[in-house]
Amino acid sequence: MIRKRPIHDLRIGLIFLLCISVTKVHSQNVEQLNQSNISVTWEQAIGIYSKLDSLHSEARLFEEGLTDVGKPLHVFVISADGDFDIHKARERQKAVVLINNGIHPGEPDGIDACIRMSEKLLNNKKSIPKNVLICIIPVYNIDGSLKARCCNRANQNGPIDQGFRGNARNLDLNRDFIKCDSKNAKSFTRIFHHWNPDVFIDTHVSNGADYQHVMTLISTQHNKLGGELGSYLKNTMTPALFLSMEKRGFPMAPYVNTRKYDHPPENGIYGFMETPRYASGYAALYGSLSFVTETHMLKPFPKRVDATLALLEEIISFTASNREVILNKRLNWQSQWVKNKQHPVDWKVDTSKIEKIRFQGFEHYYRKSPVTGQDQLYYDRNKPFIKDVTFYDHYQPSTTVDVPKFYVVPQAWSEVIERLQMNRVQMFKLKKDTLAELSTYRIGEFKTSSAPYEGHYVHSETKIDTETKTIRLFAGDWFIPTDQDAFRYIVETLEPQGPDSFFSWGFFDSILQQKEWFSGYVFDGMAEQLLKENPELKRRFEDKKASDSDFSKSAFEQLYFIYRNSIWFEDLNRYPVYRVNHDSTFDESFLAR
Repeated sequence: MIRKRPIHDLRIGLIFLLCISVTKVHSQNVEQLNQSNISVTWEQAIGIYSKLDSLHSEARLFEEGLTDVGKPLHVFVISADGDFDIHKARERQKAVVLINNGIHPGEPDGIDACIRMSEKLLNNKKSIPKNVLICIIPVYNIDGSLKARCCNRANQNGPIDQGFRGNARNLDLNRDFIKCDSKNAKSFTRIFHHWNPDVFIDTHVSNGADYQHVMTLISTQHNKLGGELGSYLKNTMTPALFLSMEKRGFPMAPYVNTRKYDHPPENGIYGFMETPRYASGYAALYGSLSFVTETHMLKPFPKRVDATLALLEEIISFTASNREVILNKRLNWQSQWVKNKQHPVDWKVDTSKIEKIRFQGFEHYYRKSPVTGQDQLYYDRNKPFIKDVTFYDHYQPSTTVDVPKFYVVPQAWSEVIERLQMNRVQMFKLKKDTLAELSTYRIGEFKTSSAPYEGHYVHSETKIDTETKTIRLFAGDWFIPTDQDAFRYIVETLEPQGPDSFFSWGFFDSILQQKEWFSGYVFDGMAEQLLKENPELKRRFEDKKASDSDFSKSAFEQLYFIYRNSIWFEDLNRYPVYRVNHDSTFDESFLAR
């Protein structure tokens, strides 16, 4: 169907001009598209990067696995010396910056900004930092990018056509880094661990409040990152980026994350807690200094791309100037976490610690909506202000676990094992069947979402009971030492209380269903005998009948109560990931190292 809009003819003409430039790709082509409120398509982006690869020895375009739509995921790498061997780069103490674009393809600012940045660098080779490898994923959610149309982003000021948030499986890929349901995420995992970025950037466009800032920024939560690296991010790198962006004409604010969606920023801005389901939260598990760029949806598309380009250049410049410090602090961070005997797996905001930030906003007001009849928040762009706003940017652990020497994952849980292996977790197989005294969890109370979230019914507020049991293990079961680089990934996915643990995402749901039952006409006599033999059980049974009227009226519930407290009842809700504590006497010679 032909879209009947005058701008359509303009788009065709500009795209034609871009495509016929076969001898040399010029950055002004993309910039011209941007000025006309048009973003490049995935096909155009890959065509441009392919041409840059052919024209410049300092550039290389790699294919790195498939996406759910069947298209290859690419990585474009810029190296001043034309060497793209990551091992040699590490030997030369190069830092690696990885930029991920188009995870939400309707937010394409980074897609266009990275093309323009790449062309600027390659057309002026002296500007390529010699001590930094620049790695760019041109478009991560190719699937959603191919669904571009006029009306995917209801409140966003351009570009004309915008990609769709979901991928080919209708997954939000910025929730998929732990559960790894999509082929996109599996390919990303390989990319991430191959290049092992010291600095990671995920480019976005923000929804929410209205304000003057074109660019807002999420720095990965510094308390959660922890140690010297977290302090460096909070106190050195992030302030430097704010200062340099102000000098470039793009004064920034932290990402405007308010307590409730209808609260104005003056009520307080909260540092964003990105758990490992998110790109930056996942990258932080490995000590990457991670950022999410968030341009404001109501600012013109060309200006948003300019701001994204400026911030990417400033992050790369800072990394180049401070490469040695970043590499050393990241190395120290890794050794620090591995030594910890306790580890936080969930966090809460610390409202006792506040900061004041300079915020450039608009006065807000409320008026009654003619649609809903309720008060609706509005912003008055004729009344700009600059004032100090409260910023809550400190978090403290809400759940902490003791870290074992090993986790044990039985081979039956292949989906979990596959994800551990994709993340290069070091694992050892058990050589022969054995019985072992292991620390175990039983899942107690938990809440489950009433509707599916990103393809899963997600568990939260999980309670556990801990006990030591003799567990039968089999040859081929996996032992996972915690003393390794993937320490945080291991703990935060295998401890069931973590918000993005494999349990929380439903990978172990089959343990929550009872399999064996009883026949009342048979078990009734057995129950009578059980009560005679167990006075304590009989007391609890009678107390429950006296205190619970529904229970006292239900023959089945009464028999089931006795059945659950008998030797006939199965080991229900036993979490099938076991722990070998540091004081365990387990014979490690049983492991195939």
